[in-house]
Amino acid sequence: MENFSYYTPTRVVFGRAAEEQTGELVKAQGCSKVLLHYGGGSAERSGLLGRIRQSLDQAGVSYVSLGGVVPNPRLSLVYEGIDLCRREGVDFLLAVGGGSVIDSAKAIGYGVADGGEVWELYEKKRRAKGCLPIGTVLTISAAGSEMSNSSVITNEDGWLKRGYNDDISRPKFAVMNPELTMTLPKYQTASGCVDIMMHTMERYFNQSGNMELTDGISEHLIRTVMKNARILMDDPDNYEARAEVMWAGSLSHNGLTGCGTDGGDWASHQLEHELGGMFDVAHGAGLAAVWGSWARYVMDARPERFAQFAVNVMGAEPGADDTETALRGIQAMESFYRAVGMPVCVKDMGIEMTEAQMRELAEKCSHFGKRTIGCVKKLDQEDMYQIYRNARD
Repeated sequence: MENFSYYTPTRVVFGRAAEEQTGELVKAQGCSKVLLHYGGGSAERSGLLGRIRQSLDQAGVSYVSLGGVVPNPRLSLVYEGIDLCRREGVDFLLAVGGGSVIDSAKAIGYGVADGGEVWELYEKKRRAKGCLPIGTVLTISAAGSEMSNSSVITNEDGWLKRGYNDDISRPKFAVMNPELTMTLPKYQTASGCVDIMMHTMERYFNQSGNMELTDGISEHLIRTVMKNARILMDDPDNYEARAEVMWAGSLSHNGLTGCGTDGGDWASHQLEHELGGMFDVAHGAGLAAVWGSWARYVMDARPERFAQFAVNVMGAEPGADDTETALRGIQAMESFYRAVGMPVCVKDMGIEMTEAQMRELAEKCSHFGKRTIGCVKKLDQEDMYQIYRNARD
């Protein structure tokens, strides 16, 4: 195993009607004015934003609002939020929504407190000097941003999708009511479940020694999400299944499933980021579309790890050797993706990638030839192109 540091400062308030405590949770932060940040009209139509505003009013908390966050959140709205916060003297951010809203809030928090050009952080040109404190009311189980140090933003200038991780952005609290996720379409629910699983799988596939306990937590978490994803395809109002998935989403990305590892591979995420930037696909669906191609491309570097995954997670029968067992596990995972309506290739998302587009994706993913990705097998620009090509159809 590897040495590790585990840091999870986020207070979790979980269960039915948990959002009613939002005002008091914000007030306890000692702030003077809050930015209420959210996405589209669903939060308004459902009455959630009305309940949040009422809770803030009852707690005597002053706030301004900024909606309009979209999946694959945009840098332009981040700039708008930074300007609004500076004009209004905002000193606390309340994100009501899923990972896109929370990621956008984190970027705004960096921009206000740091004082520099926020996109430089996502380009890895420097580290942030500060971030406004953030609270969250979660409405989508997927990204895990409510307890993580991660934020991913899309720059419309070139449609570059980049991530930045910093513990100073970890939310102060996360309000989680599984009932708030019951109105999600099946496709969005399934996409979120894939995202949750992948946050753990990225850490699971690594090149280090591993802790048996961390492996066990990771394997059970993935199996739990798969079981409950199937339930939710037929019974979307099942509270227990929603609760299992919501809690798994937080645990999958708060660092727990990476304890004792080298941090994991993360190539599938990097490959998907470029798909999301170019085609604006749902993140979890994009991950499902590239994962099988990535796994087959790199599995020869750690066949024993893929074989363990096949047996312990996917319930595959051991084959003649680790390679055969590993392939059975990959096939089983792709069968699960299909069972919940997720793609197993890019064509399944209605996208016919051209040769030029695949070359461009690889170029952007490699930061124009300046970096490699992954740790199971180091992938250069040509490797990335081959994986996109294999994932095409």
